[in-house]
Amino acid sequence: MAASGSILGNPVLRKEDPGLLTGANKYTGDMSPDGTAHIVFVRSPIAHGTLNSVDKGDAASMPGVLGVYTAPDLGLPAVPGMPGVLPDEISRPPLAEGKVRFVGDIIAAVVAETPGQAVDAAEQVYGEIDPLPVVTSAAAAMADGAPLLFEAIGGNVIVPTEFGDEGATDGADVVVEETIISQRLAGVPMEPNACLMIPDEPAGGMTAYISHQAPHAVHEGMAPALGLEPAQLRVVAPWVGGGFGPKAAFYVEYLLAAVIARQIGRPVKWTETRSENMLSMVHGRDFVMDTKLGVNNDGTIVGLEASVTADIGAYPTIGAVLHTLTQMMSQGVYNIPKIRFSGVSVATNTTAVGAYRGAGRPEATQMLERIVNIAAQKIGMDPAEIRRKNYLTEFPYSTPTGANYDSADHEAALDKALEVSGYAQLREEQAARRASNDPKLLGIGLSSYVEVTAPLELWKEYGSLTIEDDGTATMRVGTSAHGQGHDTAFSMIVSDMLGIDMNDVKHIQSDTAEVPRGAGTMGSRSLQTAGSAIHVASETVLAKAKELAAHMLEASADDIVVGEGGVLHVAGVPANSLSWAELAVAANDDAKRPSGMDAGLSHELDFDEGDATFPFGSHVAVVEVDRETGNVELVRHIAVDDCGTILNPMLVHGQQHGGIAQGAAQALYEWVQYDADGNPRTANLMDYAMPSAAELPSFEATNTETASPRNPLGAKGIGESGTIGSTPAVQNAVVDAVAHLGITHIDMPATPERVWTAISNA
Repeated sequence: MAASGSILGNPVLRKEDPGLLTGANKYTGDMSPDGTAHIVFVRSPIAHGTLNSVDKGDAASMPGVLGVYTAPDLGLPAVPGMPGVLPDEISRPPLAEGKVRFVGDIIAAVVAETPGQAVDAAEQVYGEIDPLPVVTSAAAAMADGAPLLFEAIGGNVIVPTEFGDEGATDGADVVVEETIISQRLAGVPMEPNACLMIPDEPAGGMTAYISHQAPHAVHEGMAPALGLEPAQLRVVAPWVGGGFGPKAAFYVEYLLAAVIARQIGRPVKWTETRSENMLSMVHGRDFVMDTKLGVNNDGTIVGLEASVTADIGAYPTIGAVLHTLTQMMSQGVYNIPKIRFSGVSVATNTTAVGAYRGAGRPEATQMLERIVNIAAQKIGMDPAEIRRKNYLTEFPYSTPTGANYDSADHEAALDKALEVSGYAQLREEQAARRASNDPKLLGIGLSSYVEVTAPLELWKEYGSLTIEDDGTATMRVGTSAHGQGHDTAFSMIVSDMLGIDMNDVKHIQSDTAEVPRGAGTMGSRSLQTAGSAIHVASETVLAKAKELAAHMLEASADDIVVGEGGVLHVAGVPANSLSWAELAVAANDDAKRPSGMDAGLSHELDFDEGDATFPFGSHVAVVEVDRETGNVELVRHIAVDDCGTILNPMLVHGQQHGGIAQGAAQALYEWVQYDADGNPRTANLMDYAMPSAAELPSFEATNTETASPRNPLGAKGIGESGTIGSTPAVQNAVVDAVAHLGITHIDMPATPERVWTAISNA
């Protein structure tokens, strides 16, 4: 809740938006310094094959061409997907050598004066490839005699995991089971991947502009790969047009562009096309979850058994371990006495799978919320009541699967969702439609979720605050915004505490020359980590400023307050004041500082929460299903998400709306598909069904607030909550619409064909 007289907790317009709306904010693709050359990659059209050679044809002699490069030309070592975690033998060669492993594997790079010249020359380059047998699903890749992507490791299974004992559902009155599929998705950020590599001659350094979520991570991987000292490489993420997880990956295209830029002594730029983006940017999800839930006839949960198989594509990266987050979150919001979980990640001849909005946590919620609904249907219990009966109620709580829940009130979120949706009235309308044989069937779907934000030790972050001589403030953070509104949120913290106008607070991020370290932005972590760092830095600067003001005004520091207009004065004596500009100058003047005080008004720190936080909530989706065509329309979606103490409800609601849209899209529309030969069937937005706002209703987003004790703001993450809560709610709604026909499950995406087939078969 908003504090009296405080800007915090109130809707505040975003500082970022004027530049975005007018086009003043520049992206990587907008940058073309003098002499910029353009790189185009020649990609394998074969999903799996022996690469005998690459024929460059006449490409090198074509107009404007500066170079045509294959693996022997550059001699680059393979790039590990997760150093120290995954075997070196499955690392990716920047340019394919000896073998290609998916459609899109890079076999050559062409550099020319213009993009058009590079494209024309690239069309003259082709690989001589002998096709090998292909596996495009995890099940096929695990079958006896399956072709191996990496012979050196002797199989396609990469990371197995086991938890719990057999027989978790033993003794239950009823055991329900289902195979729950979380299909493969494409990230589809508004701005595809892009990079601009500018060599620093003759010093031998490099400046890299990259559309990325974690520039410091790129710096850490690229500097040694280029043979550079850390100080010789500067990585900058300028304005970034969406990320959603796929832009947290390190792409070999960056390394190739950088190496070639050094070779030709000119800036080199790569801007991904949309089809290239669909082909080569990491995908998300692609889990098959065989699930059993044991319940008693009164709805009490006895135990859960889950066997999860994750297809992680070729050249595995972080996707290889995401099923371990699914394991961690497999208890969800419920008191489940016994859990048995086994998981495995499997390499296939497809695009690699990595982080995508939620990354392992949505899959856990999809699994639980579907199987709980199936159990409710089996025993004839209302879906809301089976959830209420089994909620965890005592916090903090450490789950057997390794999560340390900080705080929650699941029943309050559910009650609010039921109230806002008019749940009882919806059930009455549903019954009336069924009784009248209405061709438009009404479906009501529920989901209750808990997720983890700032997981995997991402709960630490750098932040600093400096008061400049003109009285403005400069904050530096290790997070990296790509649309979330960090500048606005962090500026609110500074303004609220120090009284400095938000427009006089400068936000510096995503530049390794300006910010010494940072984990970037993923895992819905920014406010609770970097925001808390700015909060602590502001507190520290204010305490020092009060001590300085007290010395200059001959008063006690305890009597100094922040007054109107951002001045410090003695309480009750506003005329006797000092501006921040006066204090900043005085802080650097030995004659004006008290004895023993360090110069300057600034503070930096690495804030450490000590553990992740756990947002939660409940969603209600309302759909209409056309009984004759199977078409599904989402007519309402109600979200009650609890992200702890809310700093700016406008920013929170924006994240909720965007997240719900992506979650609903998985339930109803999106699906990356391959044919039997590993050719992508959804390589552009003509074939990949991604909804626009026209296909979706205006969401009803609201909140409860349960503060986290793990940071001074009481904040938890919100960036992924909407996606995690919405998908199973919408899927449950679709099944609920036709449940009276005896249908218990429909896979995602619930396309008209699938729904119509289920109705016809019923």
